[in-house]
Amino acid sequence: MRLNAVCYGLLALALAVSAFLPHPWWAGLLLLNVLTLALYGADKLAAIKAWQRVPEITLLTFGLIGGWPGALCGQRLFRHKTQKQPFKTWFIVSVLLNVAACGAVWYAVYGRFL
Repeated sequence: MRLNAVCYGLLALALAVSAFLPHPWWAGLLLLNVLTLALYGADKLAAIKAWQRVPEITLLTFGLIGGWPGALCGQRLFRHKTQKQPFKTWFIVSVLLNVAACGAVWYAVYGRFL
């Protein structure tokens, strides 16, 4: 089984489902964060049981596209991926890039910051 393909398949399914909900943008973001939290939990369980792990690039990608609040919750809740320095650095960079992109979109739409 290709775990990475399953992760991205679940992401596509979550985004497709959100398109049919009343507020697709917010529903998609919520589903993305719940899925990211679940991935951190699954990866922690896989680490304990010595099963196939979720690739770090997948965890970082899910955080970069908007799932970083779920990733932060997963790191705290499961005590997972909090000490590994290269991952921690790349995760912080991905959060900063996501926040900067959101700020740029906000500025492009509204022409000012808060």
